Amino acid sequence: MKKGIHPSYYQAVIRCACGNEIHVGSTKKELKVEVCSKCHPFFTGKQKLVDTTGRVEQFLKKYKDYQIQE
Repeated sequence: MKKGIHPSYYQAVIRCACGNEIHVGSTKKELKVEVCSKCHPFFTGKQKLVDTTGRVEQFLKKYKDYQIQE
């Protein structure tokens, strides 16, 4: 392999919003995620609404008067 063209490889920590930490190898030292396998609805069987910065409210406010044409 050529020297100097490959990124550095670290023992990284992935931190989820639920508090779960996963240790993996990556080119970044730390990664932050909102949903992981410990709290994802597919794996837990529980519904979880992830609302970042009020996007659901913004959508409802924007389209509150919109009616579906049948």
